[in-house]
Amino acid sequence: MKTWKALIFAVSTVWLTLQTAQAGVVVGATRVIYNGGARESSLNLRNPDKSPYLIQSWVENTQTGVHSKAPFLMTPPLFRLDAGKENVLRIVRTGGQLPDNQESVFWINVISIPANEKSDKNLLQITVKTQIKLFYRPEGLSAQLAEQAYKALEFKRVGNQLQVHNPTPFYVSFYELKYADKTIDEAKMIAPNSTQQWSISNIAGTGSVSWQAITDYGGLTPVLRSTL
Repeated sequence: MKTWKALIFAVSTVWLTLQTAQAGVVVGATRVIYNGGARESSLNLRNPDKSPYLIQSWVENTQTGVHSKAPFLMTPPLFRLDAGKENVLRIVRTGGQLPDNQESVFWINVISIPANEKSDKNLLQITVKTQIKLFYRPEGLSAQLAEQAYKALEFKRVGNQLQVHNPTPFYVSFYELKYADKTIDEAKMIAPNSTQQWSISNIAGTGSVSWQAITDYGGLTPVLRSTL
């Protein structure tokens, strides 16, 4: 009986600690658009907790499938964010050869390291890594056209594949893509001027395609439908 009580107490302690840790540092966006004509972009951070965090941030290039240094600098790259405080991360381009006729995508990484408080209790401290997309939009590509890019997607069925072509210079991030009312979980994002396909061999019959995209501000577009 004592063993069970001890186990229940231990699980409860871990759960309460996890609940506290889940609050963490709040990243103020789900994506960042870096306009080529601007000197910099920014990302807001907020600490609603009662204890400070150490914040580390950087931009990563994953376009080639190999994590490498990106032509962007985040400042400050390492700082303390006190309880109840806010701070702004500045993102500055440092050079690099990027296409001037279509968007490029990178990853922003933000690590939140909780303060190591002195205590006689057993505490579970969790370091949280947040990763969001950074889209570099060259000067001359308008935000108005970017908002309409999801409407230009071209879908067709090729054998047991659902194929989509993006003829625009913008990335389109799917919130949801369905064929014959069945969700295609593998559909995440389609690059500019590119074609992707997904297997629909397990979906019987033919039907319409419906899709919804994510906007520059993290909102959702209206649902569009197309009959194949």
